[in-house]
Amino acid sequence: MNGKRSAAAFAAGLLFAAGLIISGMTQPANVVGFLDFFGDWKPALAFVMAGAVGVYASLYPIVLKRRVPLFAPAFDLPDATGVDARLIVGSAAFGAGWGLGGFCPGPALVALGSGAAEAGVFAAAMGAGVLLHHLAFQSGAPGGEGHNACG
Repeated sequence: MNGKRSAAAFAAGLLFAAGLIISGMTQPANVVGFLDFFGDWKPALAFVMAGAVGVYASLYPIVLKRRVPLFAPAFDLPDATGVDARLIVGSAAFGAGWGLGGFCPGPALVALGSGAAEAGVFAAAMGAGVLLHHLAFQSGAPGGEGHNACG
């Protein structure tokens, strides 16, 4: 990764972390409260997701009009478009971990930086899951050949 790409990734990560902190999404009670439809429902996460989807939906077509990204030689777009058992099982596992732990990976890492003990437990379990995936599917290191930042 070149210097400009690293700086852009770092800036995007800082922006993401700031958004998570400001919106309160690093606090598991907010996530669990969002999932508690029949109790003390907290809709904040819906607004965070709507904002993220709105930015993505408006910028994605504009970005793809470029021949290449600003800091990479080519776009790294997923080629899988179908729904299969692996996607369903992975989604269910992600959702279960999110609902039970109150974290998803990004907020967990941001909260880990604050020293939150539960974020440490979640991050350790997440790391174990990544290792198990690697061992089960022999897919290489996360971020290696054939992997993007989200998969």
